[in-house]
Amino acid sequence: MSDTHRGLAVLVLLSAASLAVGAADLWGGGLDTGLLLAVSRVPRTCAALLAGAGLALAGVVIQQTVQNRLVEPGLTGTPEAAMIGLLGVTLAAPGAALPIKMGAASAAALAGTAGFFLLARHVPRRDPMLLPLVGLIYAGILGATALWIAWSADLVQFIGIWQTGEFSGVLRGRYEFLWLIAALAVALYLLADRITLLGLGEDRARSLGLDYRGTVLAGLAIVALSVAVVVVTVGAMPFVGLVVPNIVSRFRGDNLRRNLPLVAMLGGSLVLGADVIGRLVRWPYEIPAATVFSIVGAALFLWLLNAKGGRLRG
Repeated sequence: MSDTHRGLAVLVLLSAASLAVGAADLWGGGLDTGLLLAVSRVPRTCAALLAGAGLALAGVVIQQTVQNRLVEPGLTGTPEAAMIGLLGVTLAAPGAALPIKMGAASAAALAGTAGFFLLARHVPRRDPMLLPLVGLIYAGILGATALWIAWSADLVQFIGIWQTGEFSGVLRGRYEFLWLIAALAVALYLLADRITLLGLGEDRARSLGLDYRGTVLAGLAIVALSVAVVVVTVGAMPFVGLVVPNIVSRFRGDNLRRNLPLVAMLGGSLVLGADVIGRLVRWPYEIPAATVFSIVGAALFLWLLNAKGGRLRG
């Protein structure tokens, strides 16, 4: 059985578990099973899968663009910039429609991601840990700015919602923008060879005939829109864009076009698995999927660092 088939099998099992698990009894209690599935369980399952896939694919693009496997969207200021955009549109037009909020968040996320990319060009590449540390500081500054704006406008509760990725509020009619991630995944697949060339560095990529600036802008736009859609719909999810691309490349190599479907499946599966665990740990109460994945993601990240360190020592 191939890795793709195994991934699909795991995805099906997790989806079935997600449809069956919840505070409400699916098969009893006088509830309309079909209505419960259509309104809550199916949208929630799709939202978790799409959010995980989108963040994992965004991580691939960021790592190729800055040529560093220890960077992810959460270390580029992208979620924090999206929150600033959301705060801005909330203050300027509180009754704005969701597409307008999504557009403002995406534009701010793109500006924040571009800021990190420009900053990264001036960071020495001798130590691979230096760029993630710079990104952590950069994201912290943007996060502090968002918190200050929210505090001044008495909107701190919104920051708390956007920072904690969870799916309990996902219902039919409140998650459909996440399907944009599917379209972005197709666009990324078509750009896979060009994104791969970004990992060679600007000079070598240009020597091979790549439109370097145009490809970088296309990649950053995919990252910004993916992260903005996730933040607006379900909140930020840490570590997904960091650990998933590294796990796939560790076992499958660096053929980006071949790896993208597996990256998307693994990202969706891990986030959906975290959501299912969060529903079971304190049933009938829930722990946010972001909290569960923070623990799992930190453990996976430490394992990856140890594995990389072992290869270097060998």
